[in-house]
Amino acid sequence: MKKRLFILTSALIIAFATILAATQIFINTSPKMNHDNSSTHLLDSTEIQLPPPSLNGTMSVEEALYKRRSVRNYSDIPLSLNQVSQLLWAAYGVTKTSQGSGRMYKTAPSAGAIYPLEIYILAGNVEYLEPGLYQYIPATHVLIPQKMGDLREDTKNACLEQNAITNAPASIVFTAVCERTTSKYGTRGKERYVSMEVGHAAQNVYLQATAMGLGTTAIGAFNDEALHKLLNLPNEQEVFYLMPIGYIKE
Repeated sequence: MKKRLFILTSALIIAFATILAATQIFINTSPKMNHDNSSTHLLDSTEIQLPPPSLNGTMSVEEALYKRRSVRNYSDIPLSLNQVSQLLWAAYGVTKTSQGSGRMYKTAPSAGAIYPLEIYILAGNVEYLEPGLYQYIPATHVLIPQKMGDLREDTKNACLEQNAITNAPASIVFTAVCERTTSKYGTRGKERYVSMEVGHAAQNVYLQATAMGLGTTAIGAFNDEALHKLLNLPNEQEVFYLMPIGYIKE
């Protein structure tokens, strides 16, 4: 009797595990709509869960401010997925969710808490991440593949031949849906508030990279139309900044 009960229990456990695994696969590969204050276009079907960010660093804010520099030459050491996770969270990660409204607050301040930015990572040499363009979804801290292949050389060309793009193992791309902010604040929303917010998020990346022993620089010179087309971005998004990031080449 005990033997039969053990066999039955084991069979039920295996069946439940199989169902759970299938459910998890469905959750992680089903088409998703991006509801994190972001564009309403259908995202690609596969999502990559990032490791959780660290909330305790080894370098003080004061030291990071003191050591922060713009770096344009990088070594060929790849970035880890943990590093990418930390950098993206620093740029625009969620730090608090309101219990009542579900409203999210992020690492960068935003006029009216509207959060018009969309963040991407252009991966070229990142461990466990195929080369390509991925959208960062702050609400769930995941990456959504958008365009696969090593796009660094073409991106460099669109960025007026700035070699930092190809030297770096990855670049963070900052875009914005300005209409989110202008719908409340008018033209001042784009001319002032969105630009300010990009600066806030970029400085976060500067300081986080410095604290991690990495280098980065902010790039604002590029051919808008060529870059938008290359990255296959939605019409409502406008590129504001690129930040190549990597280990500093000695």
